[in-house]
Amino acid sequence: MSALVEVRDLVKHFPISQGVIFRRQVGAVHAVDGVSFDVNEGETLGLVGESGCGKSTTARLILRLLDPTSGEIRFEGEDIAQSRRAELKPLRRKMQMIFQDPYSSLDPRQTVGSVIAEPFTVHGLHTGEGERRRAVQALMEQVGLNPEHYNRYPHEFSGGQRQRIGVARAIALKPKLIIADEPVSALDVSIQAQIINLLRDLQRELGLTIVFIAHDLSVVRHMCDRVAVMYLGKLAELAPSDGVYGCRHHPYTDALMSAVPIPDPRVSRSRQILTGDVPSPTNPPTACRFHTRCPRMTEVCSIVEPPLVDYGEGHIAACHHPVNTNPEELARVTIAPESSATAGDLLPEREAPDLAASGAHVSSASSPT
Repeated sequence: MSALVEVRDLVKHFPISQGVIFRRQVGAVHAVDGVSFDVNEGETLGLVGESGCGKSTTARLILRLLDPTSGEIRFEGEDIAQSRRAELKPLRRKMQMIFQDPYSSLDPRQTVGSVIAEPFTVHGLHTGEGERRRAVQALMEQVGLNPEHYNRYPHEFSGGQRQRIGVARAIALKPKLIIADEPVSALDVSIQAQIINLLRDLQRELGLTIVFIAHDLSVVRHMCDRVAVMYLGKLAELAPSDGVYGCRHHPYTDALMSAVPIPDPRVSRSRQILTGDVPSPTNPPTACRFHTRCPRMTEVCSIVEPPLVDYGEGHIAACHHPVNTNPEELARVTIAPESSATAGDLLPEREAPDLAASGAHVSSASSPT
């Protein structure tokens, strides 16, 4: 399966400035810090993690709605990380976004027909009025809306119907990539199921590739082929869905999955409660970002940034002391190509924590002053 999107060492820092007349940068928000992954054509990749971990920022960087600080973003083999706005316009037809809030993402002063037709207007498609109206009504029918409601306004629709309008607008140009940024978090459970099933049906019909961002891990399991777990701007673990939900290796992923409710009162499970708060992205911990809250933390975790390690079958994780492993499995692991440029080369629990004795490469990452 070929990669539609390739992300390598993607970094986005938002500068923090002080002063009125003479402004100077005094720090930065480390929103995304050295993230690498591929999105294969035709698959659904889930991005999960706590609020503020960099999921939405990563998605907006892929679409070039934000300019990256550094790193590569390859779409169909072409690096678009530094492309100018005029060069990006043709790419907009191939990549679209479904936003979280189905109401604020729609112009309340435009009719639904005008909202869905806007991509046609921008790209000069279906220029005839009758042709454009027929194309919009066909899209409305495709997403489960009544074409006769062409001239209604967004406030006349329910939340689920408004999200369908957003979906219709996103697929209007027949894109290859859809970024779905928490598309069901603002909807009722029954409506969530309808929107999820709609996205899966459209993916089969149109051959879409989807990056699906969500907090509801049960929805992610139902929707996604692979899952990427982010923590404080870093990629903690990436694996096929069955691997993340069945045999995860990162302690943070393990804690996340313990929070997923089991719909069976006869089944009991111990909940892993993480202590402390998520550190500030303006001053993230050195080395492993998770070490300040990790129950398996040792001295090496605060000194050497763990590399992303390949456990086989597309399962990679960045942890010095992984869970759900055995000595035989650890003996076969290697550093994954997706590992951050700032990470060390110390394999998990293979070498002694004594850094001088092991000769391990120490992370060059440091906290901002």
